[in-house]
Amino acid sequence: MLSAIPAMFSSEPMIGNPFPAFENGFSPWDFDLFSAVTQSSPPKPETNRNQTNSNSGSDEPNPLASLIDERKQRRMISNRESARRSRMRKQRHLENLRNQVNRLRIENRELTHRLQFLLYHCQRVRTDNDRLRSEHSMLRRKLSEIHELLVFRQLQQFTSAWPCNNVTSEQTPSLIT
Repeated sequence: MLSAIPAMFSSEPMIGNPFPAFENGFSPWDFDLFSAVTQSSPPKPETNRNQTNSNSGSDEPNPLASLIDERKQRRMISNRESARRSRMRKQRHLENLRNQVNRLRIENRELTHRLQFLLYHCQRVRTDNDRLRSEHSMLRRKLSEIHELLVFRQLQQFTSAWPCNNVTSEQTPSLIT
């Protein structure tokens, strides 16, 4: 029954370190899964074809490990290049944003000047308009007074032309002073 339980859960002490990559103080993210698999995997039984090629034994590096190292190198180079391109894109984007900020500041300054100019002229037009309204009401009052005076004179001439009103001007009090 104990043979069905894996060795890591048995009550017997463990033989050897199950995590050889951590012996030298490597963190889990520094550990390469492929190299651990290739190092800790049991040797594969060799076929006749492999026996003829593996006469040198441990002198030749493991072809799987070199393939993995080569892939790691290519991936590392690719990642570095991708990071470089990303930094350049970020730098171009930042430069474009700076240019846009400068353009918008200049445009904002020009619009502010135009607004100040228009507000100044608007104020001048309001002042002129108020002055013209005041002048208009004064001229209208004068015109009304002149019109009343003309009507009164016409009325005087009309009444003096009637024969029944032959009253001398000394007897009639003057309305106009």
